[in-house]
Amino acid sequence: MVNLEWYRTFKAIYKTGTLTSAANALYISQPGVSLHLSSLESYVGYKLFDRTGRKMIPTERGKILYNVVSEGLHILEEAEKNYKQSTEKHTPTISIGMCFETFQITLEQYISTLPFNVIIRFGEYQEMLDNLDKGILDLIISPQKGNSASISYEAFSSETIVLVGGSEVNDANFQQLIRAKKYTEAENCLKQEKWYGTTGDMEHLFRFWQYNFGHQPDFRPNYIVPNLNSILRCLSSAKGLAVIPDFLCKKEIEEGKVKLLWKGHKKLTNTLYFANRTKTSYSSEIELIKGLFRKVMV
Repeated sequence: MVNLEWYRTFKAIYKTGTLTSAANALYISQPGVSLHLSSLESYVGYKLFDRTGRKMIPTERGKILYNVVSEGLHILEEAEKNYKQSTEKHTPTISIGMCFETFQITLEQYISTLPFNVIIRFGEYQEMLDNLDKGILDLIISPQKGNSASISYEAFSSETIVLVGGSEVNDANFQQLIRAKKYTEAENCLKQEKWYGTTGDMEHLFRFWQYNFGHQPDFRPNYIVPNLNSILRCLSSAKGLAVIPDFLCKKEIEEGKVKLLWKGHKKLTNTLYFANRTKTSYSSEIELIKGLFRKVMV
């Protein structure tokens, strides 16, 4: 089935004459405009524009298609405009992407206070970056940066990946080996313990092991649970080990439910970024969200 956004993009290109101007008019990236156009051309089965330098000249087929769809698009746009004016005139909807644990620690407590609608999406960081570039998301919180020139990145905090254990873990031997810098023996000591991990995401463990022991771990966690917060609940007042970001376990460490065992002989630190499109209609709403994150994490 054809995507109506392809027709809106087609109309914007037709009216403005360039991919860049169409992208600016729609508040999406130029690659997103190109993707919509190529998808529509594949769907209808013929070229809609001739590309002359930077100018997009409609073909005869393009002109015919524009005449067919322009009135219908105008009616839909007017209906959308009137609907927004009558039902959501002062209530924009902001789509935000982040990992599940970050949401629970930061934004969850403030959701009910926000003066606009919010859609929270979870997923892989690269997928969220792509959706931000395409206009599906308005803001993401990520330790990764992409290459799109239409996306603005602002560093606002950092996380250190640390080794933690349940409060009943006896780590005396491990700590002695670490102080003596006997890292091979310390690694073997850790491998004797029970380990926790999360479904489909072992990146923290792999990177921490590579960073501190020089190779990938040659074992897999004994217990796979849904997310990092589940790990903390499982570790509370129990035994077992895990590698997680420090800001997620700060409260549990302070309360004595979880032990901070090791930050590594070389700290593994990620910078956290706000990422949003440079051209957006929701600047004030995005700044409010950013302020809440700074309040919690900085």
